[in-house]
Amino acid sequence: MKTEFSSPTPTPPHAEALSPMLLAVLANRFDGVVREMTNTMLRTGRSAVINSARDFSCGITTADNELFATAEGLPAHTYGLNLQTATMCAYHDDIAEGDAYLHNDPYSGNSHPADHTLLVPVFWEGEHVFTVCAKAHQADIGNSLPTTYHAAAKDIYEEGALIFPAVRVQRGFETNQDIIRMCQRRIRVPDYWYGDFLAMLGSVRTGERRIRDIFQKYGTATIKRFVVQWFDYSEQRMRLAIAALPAATIERENFHDPIPPFRTVQIPVRVKLTIDPVAGQVEIDLTNNIDCMDNGLNLSEACSISNSVAGVYNCLPSDIPRNGGSYRCISMKLREGAAIGIPSFPHSCSVATTNVSERLLNNVQAALAELGEGFGLAEGGIGMGAGMSVISGTDARHADHPYVNQLIIGGNGGPGSPYCDGWITYGIPVVAGLMYRDSIEISELSYPVHYQTIKLTQNSMGAGRNRGAPGTLMTYGPSNHPMTVVFAADGQQNPARGVRGGGDGNVGRIDLIDETGAETQMPNVGQVELKKGQWLRGLDTAGGGYGDPLEREPSRVREDVLERFICVAHARDVYGVVLNGAADEETLAIDDTATMAVRLAMRSARGSVRSGGALPADV
Repeated sequence: MKTEFSSPTPTPPHAEALSPMLLAVLANRFDGVVREMTNTMLRTGRSAVINSARDFSCGITTADNELFATAEGLPAHTYGLNLQTATMCAYHDDIAEGDAYLHNDPYSGNSHPADHTLLVPVFWEGEHVFTVCAKAHQADIGNSLPTTYHAAAKDIYEEGALIFPAVRVQRGFETNQDIIRMCQRRIRVPDYWYGDFLAMLGSVRTGERRIRDIFQKYGTATIKRFVVQWFDYSEQRMRLAIAALPAATIERENFHDPIPPFRTVQIPVRVKLTIDPVAGQVEIDLTNNIDCMDNGLNLSEACSISNSVAGVYNCLPSDIPRNGGSYRCISMKLREGAAIGIPSFPHSCSVATTNVSERLLNNVQAALAELGEGFGLAEGGIGMGAGMSVISGTDARHADHPYVNQLIIGGNGGPGSPYCDGWITYGIPVVAGLMYRDSIEISELSYPVHYQTIKLTQNSMGAGRNRGAPGTLMTYGPSNHPMTVVFAADGQQNPARGVRGGGDGNVGRIDLIDETGAETQMPNVGQVELKKGQWLRGLDTAGGGYGDPLEREPSRVREDVLERFICVAHARDVYGVVLNGAADEETLAIDDTATMAVRLAMRSARGSVRSGGALPADV
């Protein structure tokens, strides 16, 4: 057993404190560096998963490998950056200016093999001062199947990905062409991979230049004092936020769906949270989870930590800096050889960033809701359904040129919170709205795919005082040659749960529609070849609700009917709100007397407030 704690390194005393104004200026300067790195990636990436969907993150770590700045990095990506730079330092004792390192090894700090990461040490006056990082999900990584999510892989050998454990790809700013040629030979879409590699390289070199500009302006001594103070400030903010929580020990369990035939029973996800408001400390214990599985859904250490930590941060003030300072207030207990913890080589971590990670993050934030009213969140919609599949094939429009790309057209609904309804643009819990949805028009121009329908689903969200957001229904198929679609979904059996009396969101579903219109329900994990005239229809999951639906203001229920999120019957049956008139005629009005009577009767004969489960009506 291994116990892993965040680094509690004490900060050295500083002779002269920086002014609050300079502290704020420098914090935003470094944040601006990460945002410029991000913009460089977004504008120069070759594959759609980067230049349209924004499935990448940039960040900065200190030279001693503490996470320093991430701006808008994805929760599933950012924590592991410091683990990766620590690997870089451990494997190379001759790090020098002009170096760049390629890292995608899930056994030494990376999230999963599809997230290629470039690490560039930044030097100033001969000293390694920071490391800039760009992590990007690839269109293809050389897996044995044309997908970056190989759920069926029992080990890394069956998975087939090229693994780079902090491999030096540049020395003296010159690229090692041997590694480039190896990747181009092994990866299915070499031009796309190399274009994305250059985008990542441009991003980290941009970050390197901008950090040197900051040192040039402010000097080494000032920047070093700033790092100390910024971490101390971040720690102080975090401890104050935790001090506002009740003392508690909470154990919670949720479940990932079975993925037959690779695993015919559910995957339990267990967390134990210990909150010590006096010490300003939260401990997250994952040691009671199952051993590594013979499939690709095992979590990497980085994902086990990042998605636990994200569940805590989601429930605290949003302006607390996410860095090595605030991380001092969270400790982790992980077990080696666990599916949720520290994976044992060679068990596959191909799908580590999603699926089970989504359940883990949901579990932590929903556990915090047990502290009482105003705490925690409901569970967000889960699963990379049909709208997040990896498509591949050849394009008849371009001389049968091969293509591989992950679609980001779907959207699970976000969770209800103590303060507001769930976000429609949520995506999945480990993304939390930070990625972009593909442009349908650009997607159809870029790939031989045709979209028949994309729409929100009515009555699908978990009811609550603050409801979850609806899921998305989409239908698509190939526009010319057959198209292979690989998906690794979740949520067809276990929906996103509501908390504090809130209802569950709808479950998901994937259907194959053949040329005659006949429908066949697909498993949540699978691969299908679509011919022209065949369609794949996906129903994404909705978010869970927060609080009693009968406490939702009738005016907000009426607004949901007007916006067609719910129908009039749902308003009465679930929320106890009676509406007269018609929305289309702009005469919809609340019957206050009838509403009071219906709600009183519903409270008297209280049953389940669960919603969802069937294929909902669509908007």
